[in-house]
Amino acid sequence: MSDHAGEDGFEYDLVTIGAGSGGVRASRLAASKYGRKVAVIELPFGFVSDDSTGGAGGTCVIRGCVPKKLLVYASEFADGFRAAQGFGWGAASPPVDIKQLIARKGKEIQRLNGVYTSILKNAGVEQIEGRGVVLDPHTVEVRAADGSVRRLRTANILVATGGRAVKIPVEGKEHAITSDEALVLDEYPDTSIAVIGGGYIAVEFAGIFKGLGADVHLMYRAPLPLRAFDDECRSAVAENLELRGIHVHSECNPTSIEKEGEGRYVLHYRDGSGQEHTLRCGKVMMATGRRANTRGIGLEDAGVELAPKSQAIVVDEFSRTSVPSIWAIGDVTDRVALTPVALMEGRALVETLFGGRDVAPDYANIASAVFAQPPLATVGLSEKEAQEKLSGEVDVYVSKFRPMKNTLSGAEEKTFMKMLVHVESDKVVGCHMVGPDAAEIMQGLGIALKCGATKAQFDATVGIHPSSAEEWVTMGTPSRWCGEGRGERAMGGEEVAAGKFSSRNSRFCPRVIRAAVMDGMTTWLSDARGMRTCLADARRPHQRHSCDPLPRRIKCGAS
Repeated sequence: MSDHAGEDGFEYDLVTIGAGSGGVRASRLAASKYGRKVAVIELPFGFVSDDSTGGAGGTCVIRGCVPKKLLVYASEFADGFRAAQGFGWGAASPPVDIKQLIARKGKEIQRLNGVYTSILKNAGVEQIEGRGVVLDPHTVEVRAADGSVRRLRTANILVATGGRAVKIPVEGKEHAITSDEALVLDEYPDTSIAVIGGGYIAVEFAGIFKGLGADVHLMYRAPLPLRAFDDECRSAVAENLELRGIHVHSECNPTSIEKEGEGRYVLHYRDGSGQEHTLRCGKVMMATGRRANTRGIGLEDAGVELAPKSQAIVVDEFSRTSVPSIWAIGDVTDRVALTPVALMEGRALVETLFGGRDVAPDYANIASAVFAQPPLATVGLSEKEAQEKLSGEVDVYVSKFRPMKNTLSGAEEKTFMKMLVHVESDKVVGCHMVGPDAAEIMQGLGIALKCGATKAQFDATVGIHPSSAEEWVTMGTPSRWCGEGRGERAMGGEEVAAGKFSSRNSRFCPRVIRAAVMDGMTTWLSDARGMRTCLADARRPHQRHSCDPLPRRIKCGAS
């Protein structure tokens, strides 16, 4: 436990640089729960960040998750208008007022900025506006916009300065905007918008721009977007991007941006074969990553170790830097760049500092989502990660179907679900979904995986009908298995009808077993393509349902 303010000449128990989600959580808890004297330093509010602009709430509230999600909501109405015709509504395509949308979004963000300020005030945290610079392990200098300087002596320093959008180093990069500027863009060009990048920000903004009426080109280096996610989910997202009319340029690298005139640009790029191409557009957005915001705040001079490539702060499992009295949480540490993770790290840090026990953040089974349209959500291991990290065998369950709503709307997009089960333990080790409401569904599955749920427990759960979510508790018909002493073969309908299955080797979906027995479908697994179709499934006639040969079993390489 650290010394109290007043001891050893310290004015504060904790001084936090950065009033983003993690910094506010740690500061509030330290002051309100443990009665510590805390100060938070933050730059003046502004929608676009730079060395002199920030604001309480940080990236997530001001120029990240929250405003992005508001624009996602706005862009989804275009699909709603189109889908309504399939349900008997008359055709309608009202114009969208981008200026009004951005103005209303801005008011909401300013309100939330005020909420964060009130949270700190009500917790008894002193708020100081300016730029915080670390002078030594126990001193922070605050440089205000008016030129005044104040020095704070503190037992502990917390750096929670987040990250900043970065542009790739190509000629003419100054002509491109980043997500900061895209969130305040109140007029879209008559020509195309080119989005460079294959990460979640690029995919989300491509959907936003398209939904709000722009012609969109999405360009990325890899064969598929969303490198960190499960490969089959990546393929599903790529397919949906094209179904929505977004021009996808995979395996392409931008080489330069040329300005032809006001609002007129030429994007030069090279495809996978090395051939040069050009794309004329009205805006170019670079969604090409973020970097830890560590520049110019005195960390190197104070002896804080930074990662050579990313310049992120290096911390131990308890968020302690190389200097014992200096700590860091959130995106500035380049661990898991998600707002809820920063909140978790802030809570754990306060317990370590003032709660009398060392608490390490738990990064296992963190659920996350990409608000593509439709969204992708995931928790646990991808198939590739399972092969690398686990020993033994893993069963892979995959389901792809047309959601009920799409049967009348005419939309061609299908919902994709994937579950990974560790055979030896029967634990569900990964769930992945692309489809409507994926994020809402995945939050519940995240709790299940955190509790160590098994496939048998999923199978014993009664689904909510009719819903897409019920598929998670009705997946499970194995078409083949392999393993030592058992060889590999498909289980036939006779064995299904005879009840020759076990919780370990043959996790049959009860609804399919009933259909097989009742209808005498003794060869339903013998389809020439290895597919099964849920015929005579009276409980779910609204969905066209087909599954991969399920599950497929993979060998894992970890010893």
